[in-house]
Amino acid sequence: MPEYKQDEVREAYEQQITALVDEGVDLLVLETFHHLREMRIALELARASFTGPIVAQMSFQEDGHLLDGTAPERVAELLGTWGADVVGVNCCEGPAIVHDVATEMLRAGRPVSAQPNAGRPRRLDQRMLYMATAEYFGVYARRMLKAGIRAVGGCCGTRPEHVAAIAAAVRMVGGGSARQAIGARKRGPETITVEGVTPMPTAEKSDFASKVMRVWKGRLDEGRRRRSPAGQEDFVVSVEVNPSPGLSTDKPLKAARLLKDAGVDVINIADGPRAAVRMSNTALALEMRRKLETEVILHVCCRDRNLLGLQSDVLGAHVMDLKNLVVITGDPPKMGDYPKATAVFDLDSIELLKLIDGLNKGIDPAGKMVGEATSFFMATGAEPGAFDYERELGRLELKIKAGAEMVMTQPVYDPAVVEKFLNDTRVMGVPVLLGICPLVSFRNAEFLHNEVPGMEVPQPIRDRMEAAGSGKTGIAEGVAIAREMLDAFQDRVVGCYVMPQLGRYSTAIDVLRPLGYGGE
Repeated sequence: MPEYKQDEVREAYEQQITALVDEGVDLLVLETFHHLREMRIALELARASFTGPIVAQMSFQEDGHLLDGTAPERVAELLGTWGADVVGVNCCEGPAIVHDVATEMLRAGRPVSAQPNAGRPRRLDQRMLYMATAEYFGVYARRMLKAGIRAVGGCCGTRPEHVAAIAAAVRMVGGGSARQAIGARKRGPETITVEGVTPMPTAEKSDFASKVMRVWKGRLDEGRRRRSPAGQEDFVVSVEVNPSPGLSTDKPLKAARLLKDAGVDVINIADGPRAAVRMSNTALALEMRRKLETEVILHVCCRDRNLLGLQSDVLGAHVMDLKNLVVITGDPPKMGDYPKATAVFDLDSIELLKLIDGLNKGIDPAGKMVGEATSFFMATGAEPGAFDYERELGRLELKIKAGAEMVMTQPVYDPAVVEKFLNDTRVMGVPVLLGICPLVSFRNAEFLHNEVPGMEVPQPIRDRMEAAGSGKTGIAEGVAIAREMLDAFQDRVVGCYVMPQLGRYSTAIDVLRPLGYGGE
């Protein structure tokens, strides 16, 4: 502070803070500070006279540091130590640099706020205009919220359309409660918000949902272990049938008929698995409902459609009485036959779950009432053997908070992995379908283990498949391994999700025979 004496700075800040506190403000925001010494004075004065929450925001240079070279993480640590409830960054050159600085500040473990300018200003006809569009602003608002930044706003050059873009991002992504983050005091009348309608109880959403909830309640009533093996009445089974790559529905319909006759509860229809181009799963689902009167559960993948397309397709599915959904983010196009295809990913699975949960309350992502509420039963995926297991658990918890009502796991061949996953997720309070993928040969086991992301086939299982050989003996060994997993955990889950390979739907029935499916 070379131009001012410290006493002069203190006096100036004290006058402003005193005036605001005397008028009864609920929140103090100290912003656009370039020097830590000035901010420390302001924070000390504010904390001495104000008992409410304080937000302290610094303005950084283009290199992401303060004028004196202090890095964002260290800045956040200091501001918190000096009494700030929320630390943050504002002004700067635009959303990109503010995003980078704010995410670094998160490392200090404190709630972070971010208020960027609308880009770098340009002179046009003797006027200084900020050039960042509202759409661009909204993209960075979403990125900041997804990174964990708790409060996002705008600074110089932001107009109503920029604020609207931020609000839309908050409604879509969430971002946590600012009131919770800063421990805000109780105040006057709360802001009126659109609450929506009370969602339909899960058990009333579909026949499938009803059985899931009935079986789950039975598991909870019985405790951790059952006294007798599960059967069709107290076990839920879903089997995956993939859409055709061409126009014919004969093969998937034949498979669905076989599975329905065997007693399978619901047919699971994937949405472009492994980024392969196939017939619309919604179209196939309609054919199954029309010709077989069987219940289906649709995968909804975020990869291929933007926010508008996803919302439109989901509403259309509800109109067609397709109310069971499993929401997934989806495999990237590079895994499939068209690696140059655009990966949209406007939303991920958590965001799409929030969108559908809103529709179940009669509210769209823009916060508007949409008339009659939907009644989707929402499942989501989980990977018990994930490489970053703690991240997987964290994301699963977010999915459940976003509205997921059931978890369907990826196939697992290691009982210890399943045991740990079920123990760790018990407190999340949702039913689980165990993923089962019967192996058909040693070559198949090697392929899954080495080339399919998220799949791990332990060496002892691969050794068994190698010893079994190929053909019928290999298939039989794969069925035996799958049955062992079911037998080990049928009392811990509400059911299973079987993914037969290479169109071998009869193997799914063979796996399920001990539970009474498909007859003796």
